[in-house]
Amino acid sequence: MRAAIVDRPGSIRVGDVPDPKPGERQVVVKVGACGICGTDLHIADGHFPPTPYPIVPGHEFAGEIVEVGSDVPGDWRVGDRVAVDPSLYCGYCTPCRSGHGNLCENWNATGDTVNGAFAEYVAVPAANCYRIPDSMTWQQGALVEPVSCAVHGVRRVGVEAGERFLVMGAGTMGLIMQQLLQRAGARVTVVDRNTARLDRATSLGAHAVAGDVADLDGEVFDAAADCTGAVPAIEAAFDSLRRGGRLLVFGVAPEQDRVSLSPFRIYNDEITVVGSMAVLNSFGAALDLVASGAIDTGALLTDALPLERYPDALALMRSGAGLKVQVLPEGSSHA
Repeated sequence: MRAAIVDRPGSIRVGDVPDPKPGERQVVVKVGACGICGTDLHIADGHFPPTPYPIVPGHEFAGEIVEVGSDVPGDWRVGDRVAVDPSLYCGYCTPCRSGHGNLCENWNATGDTVNGAFAEYVAVPAANCYRIPDSMTWQQGALVEPVSCAVHGVRRVGVEAGERFLVMGAGTMGLIMQQLLQRAGARVTVVDRNTARLDRATSLGAHAVAGDVADLDGEVFDAAADCTGAVPAIEAAFDSLRRGGRLLVFGVAPEQDRVSLSPFRIYNDEITVVGSMAVLNSFGAALDLVASGAIDTGALLTDALPLERYPDALALMRSGAGLKVQVLPEGSSHA
């Protein structure tokens, strides 16, 4: 089959690899669509430490089951349409046994540490599959994974109706976060230096938008979510909080980066700083949100390229010209 391959950091190609075979309790999925996220850029550049090389990346995906392995639980059948949670937890370490599988000491993920879905086919655990309705396109199905990350993030930071919430970044994750917070009743302000993206935030119902926190005339917020992973944005979000405020560090920063936050203010103002790592018991809720139309997928899906143009898709993602860039192995946006 054809697949995108990162042989080593900075070396990316599309080539032939063996067709996957389902192991015990696995199925093989014919990929309909797979989205690119910031982690894929980190993998391409060698900045995601868990990744071994070579690897076929791709962890935001949906498709059709074409082969079922032995001892598959449930009633999975060839032809079932699925979105797939890429999380691969061991189930026996202390975090897993305490309900924190996303912090698994033996953490793995499809497309991050084992071959993923920038390919024609991918083998995955049947237990990680979620049926999607016939009305959902492959592209919408591939958005379930990023929505599930945002659902977990919102649960981590918490939100109450009427709160003033600052979202740093109007990329795909920032706009998903904005929509979830608004559904919970928050008044959301969105900041992004790529001001071309702010029109989308406005159309999705943002209370206000700005190119920089400094343009907000000293407004203070009950809570903030950084969806950029950029040190200046994290620091600006922290500085914008009222006493008793909450900061969600949601964007993925390079491992070596450091931020400067006032420990006195964290103490004296009782500022809460929380992180959010990937997916945790949030995939089903995310699928329901996408399927019901609660998440406006049309505002997020901007670019779709064939598999052979995977390097171009990465470059488009880096440019910031669009929002959600996806790869369609068969070149179609519908089932």
